[in-house]
Amino acid sequence: MTDRDDKPELVPVPLIQSTGAGELQAEPPVVARLIIEIRSDGSRTIARGAMEDTVSGQRTSVEARGDSPLQLAFALARTISQLPRLGARSAVRGLLGRRRDK
Repeated sequence: MTDRDDKPELVPVPLIQSTGAGELQAEPPVVARLIIEIRSDGSRTIARGAMEDTVSGQRTSVEARGDSPLQLAFALARTISQLPRLGARSAVRGLLGRRRDK
């Protein structure tokens, strides 16, 4: 084996992004985290992961199964929406809570 000089490295991403018009816009705070691992053998697909409400600190696991990508997507959405308080109500309210009228 040979050592490679182009080893992967973590590059920090700034919290302030350019809007393209010379203005800088700060990103909003994180209100929820959703991490999903998807496994498939061609005949069935399983999605497992975790969801965290960063405001309340609650965490829960998420699991869905499907025979096709569409079935998996529906099962995953159904699973997330049926979670107690942490689920769709809390995360979506945090994500879509305030409307921006321009």
